[in-house]
Amino acid sequence: MAEIRIAHLHKRFGEFVAVRDTTLTVADGEFFVLLGPSGCGKTTTLRMIAGLELPTSGEIRLAGEDVTFRRARDRDIAFVFQLFALYPHMNVRRNIAFPLLAQGLPRAEVRARVVEAARLLRIEHLLDRPVGGLSGGDRQRVALGRAIVRRPAAFLMDEPLGALDAEFRALMCEELRLLHQRIGATTVYVTHDQLEAMAMADRIAVMDKGVVLQCDRPAEIYHRPRSIFVADFIGSPAMSFLDARPAGPTAARVGEATVAVPRLQEEPPPELVLGIRPEHLRLADSAPLRGVVAGVEYMGARQVVTVDTAAGRARLRCGNEVKVGFGERVGLLPDPTRAILFDRASGRALRSELFAAAGHG
Repeated sequence: MAEIRIAHLHKRFGEFVAVRDTTLTVADGEFFVLLGPSGCGKTTTLRMIAGLELPTSGEIRLAGEDVTFRRARDRDIAFVFQLFALYPHMNVRRNIAFPLLAQGLPRAEVRARVVEAARLLRIEHLLDRPVGGLSGGDRQRVALGRAIVRRPAAFLMDEPLGALDAEFRALMCEELRLLHQRIGATTVYVTHDQLEAMAMADRIAVMDKGVVLQCDRPAEIYHRPRSIFVADFIGSPAMSFLDARPAGPTAARVGEATVAVPRLQEEPPPELVLGIRPEHLRLADSAPLRGVVAGVEYMGARQVVTVDTAAGRARLRCGNEVKVGFGERVGLLPDPTRAILFDRASGRALRSELFAAAGHG
């Protein structure tokens, strides 16, 4: 069982706190993503799990064993770096074989395991090629092969697709997920790219300033973010945020308009923010919330319309059959079952029927 448990993990560099009292469990066989902006503590957390950094305090358990202060070489993990970290004087076969040769395994077993890993990654035809002439995507496959060949208890990946261009990243996202489904290994993956996280993760932990703000399945984080930060970080286009005031248990005042919202289950503060995803907002001539079109982006089968209102800027996603132009005055109608109200002062999402329906009330 390759479950990873971290409890009250804390890391301080002098006066700077990189990770603050973090507690997480990564289930056996789970693809778990640490997501957040640069400097949020995700890579430091990963390096502590790997043994490349020692925590200031807290506990790390791998497969039930306390490995908090063990050296990296004494933990049954494989680390995949952003910049490949391949040996340029070796060919693909020798790069993949290196960790097994370092362990002193018999040559025949090394050969068999290298071929097995190469077949899994579809790079058998590259085994005798020098790594220097390979594309970025193939070099990352070689780096993955060197990790897979060890058959570790867990894989740790630090932005492994960050050095690839957009086309390769999309391809490797799909291949990494398929690879995970085939081998079923516990994987902790660090990225600042929310599209990567949403495409691959079983669960996501969103971090900021060393703190885990929300840890849940991608759909839960997308539809039921627990804070303005999480709501803004996840989604493309991001959630729209409009200034609001309470107008009853199922209504909010947004600018000069009153709009329906899910029933609140707590007393609202006087100053609110109404959050709504682009697909949960539509144009409607009769809607009381009005604004002026500030931009229209053609996205193939869909378009994204940006509207400036008295309460803030909103973006909605709609079909190309909807004809709107720059400067046109339009009405906006939020889906009353999908709107989220946040406390402006703290950024916290208020409890409502939307959260209660998912068992989070």
